[in-house]
Amino acid sequence: MTWLLVVIGAMVGAPARYLADRAVQKRHDTVFPWGTFIVNVTGCLILGLLTGAVAAGAASSQLQLLIGTGLCGALTTYSTFSYETLRLAEDGARFFAAAYALGSLVAGLGAAFTGNALAEALWA
Repeated sequence: MTWLLVVIGAMVGAPARYLADRAVQKRHDTVFPWGTFIVNVTGCLILGLLTGAVAAGAASSQLQLLIGTGLCGALTTYSTFSYETLRLAEDGARFFAAAYALGSLVAGLGAAFTGNALAEALWA
């Protein structure tokens, strides 16, 4: 049953990532990878909220597998983030590469902490 929950979550997360990435990137005519940035930060927010909900007893470990491991695991992408950062640096857009790397770290951690704090406020 565990693997099935992860697979179902991933079946939603992977296409959601692709579609969201394309929709966001289509609206921004820049070398900065806004699509991946947005889906990664959104995934961090969801995961922070879910983690806080599980810790408060408001969500089950099965939901954590479905949404946390499955959906967020497929929605967010460290490999694409790494590739895009490298590509920016190699293409001479070093400022964008550094901004993307630092911004992703700060925004991702901030979103995770915000989600967790929101869960505490709602369910603690």
